[in-house]
Amino acid sequence: MSSLALKTFAGLSHRTTAETHRTVSHPKPISTHKRFIVRAGKFSPKVTGRNLRVAVVGGGPAGGAAAETLAKGGIETVLIERKMDNCKPCGGAIPLCMVGEFDLPLDIIDRRVTKMKMISPSNVAVDIGQTLKPHEYIGMVRREVLDAYLRDRAAAAGANVINGLFLKMDVPKSAGPGSDAPYVLHYTGQVSKYTGGAGERRTLEVDAVIGADGANSRVAKSIGAGDYEYAIAFQERIKIPSEKMEYYENLAEMYVGDDVSPDFYGWVFPKSDHVAVGTGTVTHKGDIKKLQFATRHRARDKILGGKIIRVEAHPIPEHPRPRRLSGRVALVGDAAGYVTKCSGEGIYFAAKSGRMCAEAIVEGSENGKRMVEEGDLRKYLEKWDKTYWPTYKVLDVLQKVFYRSNPAREAFVEMCADEYVQKMTFDSYLYKKVVPGNPLDDLKLAVNTIGSLVRANALRREMEKISV
Repeated sequence: MSSLALKTFAGLSHRTTAETHRTVSHPKPISTHKRFIVRAGKFSPKVTGRNLRVAVVGGGPAGGAAAETLAKGGIETVLIERKMDNCKPCGGAIPLCMVGEFDLPLDIIDRRVTKMKMISPSNVAVDIGQTLKPHEYIGMVRREVLDAYLRDRAAAAGANVINGLFLKMDVPKSAGPGSDAPYVLHYTGQVSKYTGGAGERRTLEVDAVIGADGANSRVAKSIGAGDYEYAIAFQERIKIPSEKMEYYENLAEMYVGDDVSPDFYGWVFPKSDHVAVGTGTVTHKGDIKKLQFATRHRARDKILGGKIIRVEAHPIPEHPRPRRLSGRVALVGDAAGYVTKCSGEGIYFAAKSGRMCAEAIVEGSENGKRMVEEGDLRKYLEKWDKTYWPTYKVLDVLQKVFYRSNPAREAFVEMCADEYVQKMTFDSYLYKKVVPGNPLDDLKLAVNTIGSLVRANALRREMEKISV
């Protein structure tokens, strides 16, 4: 979940119906001249004898959403996923807007979280969620369930889903305007369950490629997209006694402190019949198991008697790649680096970026009838940055301010008790919309923020005196 959406920077909320339909009237100028409208022409060559062919590499939320959109838009679509039962180590929290936007059935949502506990380094717990309306909740899903559902829906829309391992891609010498030279993808077929060996090596020619193959994206390497800093997420699925599971029925916990992570947080998120306990870090990757032990230790009384049923670890990007587009190849989801600072949220942004990229291809190709160009795919990037860049910048600032020390984290948890902070936090997470806030409440929050940070610095100085 997004941690704290400081209104001092920019608040996030959904628009009301009144705001959506508000118009401004202007007097029409009187003119005797006939007005001409000039529209740019589409000069890309038509695709003859077939529809545009696009490959989506990676079958997570980004790839599944992209493949479905492409197939529905008249594109000849191939989705390549190496591991159909993939269980990425992920808290699995999705915002309410994703349930509606992507028409997710309620039976794939394990839990509807309406309460959260934010727990400070000194174990001060603040209950948040009091501003949620009766119909609002945070969905908790298992990635293997969500990912499979989105892939199946893409297949039902007409996408060809291949269980294979993408190896590399041959980029045409010219992929600029007017070029229809194909991209050649190399992959192996399904891995044999009996021999353990790789499947048959194959090739595939396509007109465009969407790289949705995660933080270690081979598509990104193929286009020289550059590297980025990444975190390691470590998670254990723990099956706890039924009476203890009742405590987590609609409750999630987030732990902050140097012990659980020097630059992130630890979590306990409820799933269908177990809890997911995990943590992440960028700066102390070598200590990840020690940090995970501390998270489990902080929650020990509530998970006592639990049995670890699965252990998972995976890299998570910390910022967008230097290059997210080249020719007729675009990156989405983790491959592009769309994970927010401070909260580590990535599922919604993955699915949303996959859909937006696919929509740009469908529109640019006129439903698969014309060849696309880099300019068509660039429209996706422009729309993405305009819509979501403020969110990433705000959360980046929050992480730098409040995750830098234990005293700062104590101040952060203290601020989470404020009802206005909670409202802005949940509005930002649930609806992903940017609107101006209430000036008086913003001023009050700014004063409270300064007060919390002053107390945090005072506490830090006292702790330094003790340690000397």
